[in-house]
Amino acid sequence: MRSIWKGSLSFGLVSIPIQLYGATENHRVSFHQVHTKEGCGGRIRYRKFCDLEDVEVQSDEIGKGYTADDGSTVVLTEEDLASLPLPTAKTIEILSFLPASEIDPIQLDKPYYLATDHAAAAKPYVLLRSALTRSGKAAVAKFALRGREALGLLRVVDDTLVLHSMLWPDEVRSAGGMAPDASVTVREAELDMAETLMESLGELDWSELHDEYREAVQELVAAKQQGRSPSEPAAAPSGGKVIDLMSALESSVAAAREARGESEATVTELKSPQKKATSALPSAGGSGGRGKKGASAKTAKRPAAKASKAAKKSATGGGRSATTKKAAARGSAKKTAAKRTEPAKKAASRKRAS
Repeated sequence: MRSIWKGSLSFGLVSIPIQLYGATENHRVSFHQVHTKEGCGGRIRYRKFCDLEDVEVQSDEIGKGYTADDGSTVVLTEEDLASLPLPTAKTIEILSFLPASEIDPIQLDKPYYLATDHAAAAKPYVLLRSALTRSGKAAVAKFALRGREALGLLRVVDDTLVLHSMLWPDEVRSAGGMAPDASVTVREAELDMAETLMESLGELDWSELHDEYREAVQELVAAKQQGRSPSEPAAAPSGGKVIDLMSALESSVAAAREARGESEATVTELKSPQKKATSALPSAGGSGGRGKKGASAKTAKRPAAKASKAAKKSATGGGRSATTKKAAARGSAKKTAAKRTEPAKKAASRKRAS
């Protein structure tokens, strides 16, 4: 990996010779334009023309121009830019230290790794790294790269100092007017179920993340080269219209648990007015068996009217069952009494006969 910048990191009066390396690489799919006429397929090139002389211009005749406030163009040479009194041209200047949580991530841009330029820089490098780690803080700095000055956030990742280029405060647009302006009420039960869904998704395995679009394009290109049809892509999840937010959340929890290979689990009970009304119903015995403890999750989700009707039906069934049991008990008592008196009757009959 080749360094893209060499200079020093200024930490008060301490200067650390460092090199800057790109911390990321671009794997995005890119295309170029071609001539689609049958049998051609040639690349489409763009030529640079002067709009005043209407002639093609070579690279050695192209410079940088800046549009002034009055609309005129001022030509700037590389020597002009190099002569600017910019202290951060070859120095990353630390301005302040603060908790990393105070930096809005929306300001963060491209990350870079910082490496020491020679062995003598190891001690101050480790010192700064250790100070940032122990304090739990990050450093805000200024530096110049590729012809412009930028803010930077310096932090520790593993054992390496990482510099994130940052946007200037006036480069971040206001978020005003983006959020819904209508009054929306979120029920406690919906919020509880949303948190259950968050927990059900489990931990993220970063090693399993990959660019499915890039893989699909590569498969398509390979199929065209080999004269075959590309393999069928995986079915995309349906994005139907959400009618019942609560049902959608519950279905999402079930799908997340199934994806993780968990057995079907009972959804966490939510303290909603509807469930309170159902649980307040009196326990009924008998064949219905639907007291407080026996109520199923489906019964708890029914409207209050249906739950009340079911409870009354269960109570009625319990009454019939109790009556039947009393009648059976009386019949059993008569049979027992008859069995006990039968030997006495036989003995009396034999005595009269003698």
